Amino acid sequence: MAEQSKEQQHPQYRSDRQVVAQLLQSEPEDYTLAELARLRTRYKGFPGAYDIQADLDKVLTLWKLTEESLFAKTRAIHQQGVVYKGRGARSKGEDWS
Repeated sequence: MAEQSKEQQHPQYRSDRQVVAQLLQSEPEDYTLAELARLRTRYKGFPGAYDIQADLDKVLTLWKLTEESLFAKTRAIHQQGVVYKGRGARSKGEDWS
């Protein structure tokens, strides 16, 4: 029996695709850094959405960051307070699923 490697569709793909498009045109600020880290966490090891994964890598390069430095910055941001406060649907809580 041959093993099939089928690309999976993430249930948040459509909304995440829009966020990634915005990140590609944004500057690294607290909110955008947090969004990049959130999406890196969501898609790390995910067997699909390779276009999103590639664009997240591109944002890291554009912002001259490594994944380690991104996560260090966002840990500090989250320690200061709620980065999503007052940001529409995200203000009710973070969506890491």
